[in-house]
Amino acid sequence: VQLQACGGGLVQPGCSVRLSCATSERTFSGYYIGWFRQAPGKEREFVSRIRWNRGTVYTADSVKGRFTISKDNINHMVYLQMNGLIPQDTAVYYCAAGRGSGLASVADEYEYWGQGTEVTVSS
Repeated sequence: VQLQACGGGLVQPGCSVRLSCATSERTFSGYYIGWFRQAPGKEREFVSRIRWNRGTVYTADSVKGRFTISKDNINHMVYLQMNGLIPQDTAVYYCAAGRGSGLASVADEYEYWGQGTEVTVSS
């Protein structure tokens, strides 16, 4: 299983970015696909996840209302739309897949990880 996150870069505060996660699998039946981020000197933090089959979503309070996760079953893609970016959103963003349960918001629940894409929010 391979995951590849892309779409990061340098963006100004208040702007938007859409991250993409390309997956090698035709289906992730029974899996959650999640986005995590890790800022310099900080622990990896859960951002949002989507259940592949049902499309149910859970998003961290810190980004709720600004970030939206979505998926494209046909093209095997998962997206993270990030609006209203602030400097505190600066981090390396990772997509991951795992057979979690419940909220599936803990990194240890995810078995497969992409390499990450860096997002820097700065003027």
